[in-house]
Amino acid sequence: MIGIWIGAILTLGILSFLYKDNPFYKLSEAIFLGISAGYWFVSLFWQNLVPKLFDNLGVTRLFASDAPEGALQSIFVHGQYSEHIWYLIAAALGIMMLLRLVPKVGWISRWPLAFVVGTTSGVYLTRYLASNALAQINNTLKDFIPMGDPGFVSWLNFNYLLILIGVLSGLTYFYFSKEHKGITGGAAKVGVYFLMITFGASFGYTVMSRMSLLIGRLDFLYGDWLRLIN
Repeated sequence: MIGIWIGAILTLGILSFLYKDNPFYKLSEAIFLGISAGYWFVSLFWQNLVPKLFDNLGVTRLFASDAPEGALQSIFVHGQYSEHIWYLIAAALGIMMLLRLVPKVGWISRWPLAFVVGTTSGVYLTRYLASNALAQINNTLKDFIPMGDPGFVSWLNFNYLLILIGVLSGLTYFYFSKEHKGITGGAAKVGVYFLMITFGASFGYTVMSRMSLLIGRLDFLYGDWLRLIN
């Protein structure tokens, strides 16, 4: 019951923002953000830092209860884990990133940040080219029923043709190397309509997802807390 009452009070504190910004809302927001930050810190520590850094460097085995004598020398002297020693580079970059919290040496954090941005851009360039460009082109064209096959003139082919027109006209709208006049302007205008329909559908989906969160909170308040519904 204590947990339910705390959850209900904090829920009402968040919903109080619908009236106006107030100290009750700020307190509830601060508690939510603090708990979330603490949860993700512990989660990322055990799911990423420990298995990807400490395990690969042999640190967890070093501090284990059954660690053999001379484990420290076997790691750093005899090179037992030399194939994983490059993980120290990642650890150094992580420590440099944390130096942003120290104003006097905060500029050092720009180096690992630049490294992360550069490597991530390079990795995702080829990945997104394959998934968002080539795969989209393949999915736009592959399902057409070939000319001459039974059922070529069908609603299925009409849907695929509509998707193809939407993709090409939408890309034409973002083609700024030629002025949008004539055929190019007409295609760009059609692309605007497709884009507006797409954005409207995405916005409607977002609203429905937020409504599901609101319904869940109301169900908690009226069901678990006030017990007005079963």
